[in-house]
Amino acid sequence: MSTIWFLLIAVLWTGYLVLEGFDFGVGMLLPILGRKDKDRRLMINTIGPVWDGNEVWLLTAGGATFAAFPEWYATLFSGFYLALLLILLALIVRVVAFEWRGKFNDDRWRAWADRALIFGSWVPAVLWGVAFGNIVRGVALDADHQYVGSFFDLLNVFSLVGGATTALIFLTHGAVFISLKTDGEMRERAGALAEKLALATTVVAGAWAVWLQLAYSEVLWTWAAVLVAAGALVALVVTTRMRREGWAFIASAVAIVAAVVLIFGSLFPDVMPAIDPANSLTVTNASSTDYTLTVMTWVAVILTPVVLAYQAWTYWVFRKRLTVEHIPAHIGLPLTKV
Repeated sequence: MSTIWFLLIAVLWTGYLVLEGFDFGVGMLLPILGRKDKDRRLMINTIGPVWDGNEVWLLTAGGATFAAFPEWYATLFSGFYLALLLILLALIVRVVAFEWRGKFNDDRWRAWADRALIFGSWVPAVLWGVAFGNIVRGVALDADHQYVGSFFDLLNVFSLVGGATTALIFLTHGAVFISLKTDGEMRERAGALAEKLALATTVVAGAWAVWLQLAYSEVLWTWAAVLVAAGALVALVVTTRMRREGWAFIASAVAIVAAVVLIFGSLFPDVMPAIDPANSLTVTNASSTDYTLTVMTWVAVILTPVVLAYQAWTYWVFRKRLTVEHIPAHIGLPLTKV
């Protein structure tokens, strides 16, 4: 059962990174593609109906980790406390900016909300890569599975390149999504940017994946994930150049899926490797009881199809392209009245 839940947590992280990845990308691209207020509103509206639903995958992944692998959860959140706190603060700022940007009809208010969206998108996009890089690389754990390193130990070269990798992947994923969901000038500008970003992403992400495989994976089958990721990145370069937005989005999504498979495949049977292998957390010594895992499995079997069906329906309902002509005039209250 513990192995099954390790795989299920990998699936939850896959869903989160694929779906929230383009959300982050849209926010990161606001100052680049959003030349005017209507452009920025158009970009925000592409993810407006789905961004909060996409974040549920993170909550579910965190909750599943807490219930299925409490030792892993405790060590991870205590050892990476500052990094995870920064991510949490960034996500909170981002939520506030989404919800309150249009409440007041004031240019300064919207400018600050846009800055919050940019900050709340860039910080998690980079730090998730840094965090996963450290998890794969291994950290300093003592015999009680407590992190004994410092915050700056987490800022090693491998993990920083991991942060650059996730940032670039999300930037490209977001640019492709914008070109897929908009029409007119915004579609053309997003497509042209996606073409440029795809090349940089292929180089950096490809190099990091090979580095991970050679230095930290002890199994040969994860080479398949590296090859799938490489093929998806090459397809991303080709499809963005051809302006085939749908296929480009699939290619970027497949690249993210392959990266998660590579990361979790390299970890197993560990969930958090230690520099001293004797202190590593594994799927065995970090897991809950079989009874707890069995109950969780039944809950997941019953509720997961409902959640997936609802989210799929949401994407279907809001599937049409948007243009600036769809953006109405501001109707928020004057800021001076509050």
